[in-house]
Amino acid sequence: MSALTAAADTTLAKPTNNTTGQPINGDSTVMEGDVGWPASLRLNAHAVIFSLATILALATAAECRSITYLPSLQYGAVHWLWWGCLASGMWRLSKRLRFASSFSPKVISIQLFVGSVLGVAHLMLLGSLGFTDPGWPTHASALAIWTSMLTINRFGMEVLLYGFLFGIIGVVQFQIRAQQDALKSIELQKQLSTAHLRALQMQMEPHFLFNTLNAITTLVEFGRQKEALATLSHLNAILRSTLQRTTPEKVPLSQELEMMENYLAIEQVRFADRLRIEIKVEPGALEGLVPCFLLQPIVENAIRHGIANCESEGLVEASARRDGSMLLLQVRDSGGGLRAPRQNGHGIGLKNTRERLAHFYRDTYSMTAQPVASGGFEVAIAIPYERR
Repeated sequence: MSALTAAADTTLAKPTNNTTGQPINGDSTVMEGDVGWPASLRLNAHAVIFSLATILALATAAECRSITYLPSLQYGAVHWLWWGCLASGMWRLSKRLRFASSFSPKVISIQLFVGSVLGVAHLMLLGSLGFTDPGWPTHASALAIWTSMLTINRFGMEVLLYGFLFGIIGVVQFQIRAQQDALKSIELQKQLSTAHLRALQMQMEPHFLFNTLNAITTLVEFGRQKEALATLSHLNAILRSTLQRTTPEKVPLSQELEMMENYLAIEQVRFADRLRIEIKVEPGALEGLVPCFLLQPIVENAIRHGIANCESEGLVEASARRDGSMLLLQVRDSGGGLRAPRQNGHGIGLKNTRERLAHFYRDTYSMTAQPVASGGFEVAIAIPYERR
């Protein structure tokens, strides 16, 4: 049992991916800053920004005079590449500092101040292009050249453009973060579901194992070595099949029935002539997928709470058939039925079975577990029919 416990602890500590079977690294989730962002996203954002800035710079140069006329090209480049560099820096900063792209009153006030300062700096930079004219000293003073572009209208346009960039980048970053948070939440739920499902499976397997070992001990005490060896052989088959699964998965019904038959063979040794078994399975249902270790706990409950209380022969019936898009499974015993005292939830097996069905099928399954009027107890399960 120490080996099983260690295996369970390892599985819970490092959940695995259901598709690849590889451990899920908790450090691989999306992080703030460039480290957690895909390289393609970072490169594409900057490429789009500078491509747009270059196009606008050329269009402005062509409107002024010509893209081959150096002063026009200088004006267009300084006018729009400034905004390209500014947008690129704002994009990078907003990824590293989440609050930089938020729309809180404090951040908006800070951005308004920064936009005003940068607007004045940009207009003065545009004005400095006047110094490229060799005869500028004869036309105006240096101060007049620096402030030649600094007008109310131009300043207002600078602030508006800065606000537009801030708003667009903020909205885009908000959408990206929302998608990343959703993906992170889905990944976390997947890890928790995998760990929870594995815990349920490991909870059931020791439960069955302890019962079987107790039965073998009883057989040995009564000198029934042949039956004990046969029981150990069936237990070995069950454990081999169980321990081969590294993660909870669905298996064909034929494989699940094989495990159930090994279990029933063990119980038949225990109860001898007191237990009669009937299994009716339609051929079309054998290829249907079911959650692993689904039927054994149900049959175990039927024997434990039904047949074990019978003084005479008891019957356990198991059937499976396909009904259109659904796979119908049924286990019934001839125990005390309504007269037999039963625990709420019918033991750990049925409780875990419900939780596992809910994990795999959510709202597309049904499970009933109730006494029948003619005597005995019946568990009926309907799940979507799936094939590999």
